[in-house]
Amino acid sequence: MNKKGHVLNAILLALGLGVILTVDPRSFEPTMDSAFLLAQKIGQLSLPVVLGALFPDVDTAFGKHRKTLHNLPVLAIFLSFPLIFGNLHFVWIGVATHYVLDMVGSKRGIALFYPLSPQEYDLPTGVATSSKHADAVTVVVTVAELGVLAGVHYYLFSLDVSLADAAATFTAVL
Repeated sequence: MNKKGHVLNAILLALGLGVILTVDPRSFEPTMDSAFLLAQKIGQLSLPVVLGALFPDVDTAFGKHRKTLHNLPVLAIFLSFPLIFGNLHFVWIGVATHYVLDMVGSKRGIALFYPLSPQEYDLPTGVATSSKHADAVTVVVTVAELGVLAGVHYYLFSLDVSLADAAATFTAVL
């Protein structure tokens, strides 16, 4: 996807994830307090999600684009960072959704296993980054990503707890 698509994806993700983490659909009653909490949560999420969503394209300045920073080892680093250092929560969501958008939304795909393999993986659903349909594909992919995040949050484990607590909860369920 192009830079505009990743920015659009990141903004929509911050808004949608803010709603997912703040609004319980089973008991939500709109009030001024709930509106304030929602705005606060969106504000907290915006910077880390946007930075994570834009970070993989830093490899356009060095290395091999869609290889150097578009792979599972880089995602693992961002997943482990909150576990080790206790900060940068939600940056991993931006990075992961960037990968999904590049694999599902564009024709080229990404090298998931780089540097072990330069093979790029994609799905046949993508469009060219210059396509007039690129923005629509970005919105559709983002809505699907938010659906998955909502499913995880409501049915598997809360996304607003630490990754260590989420791992413990997930392990206990298995």
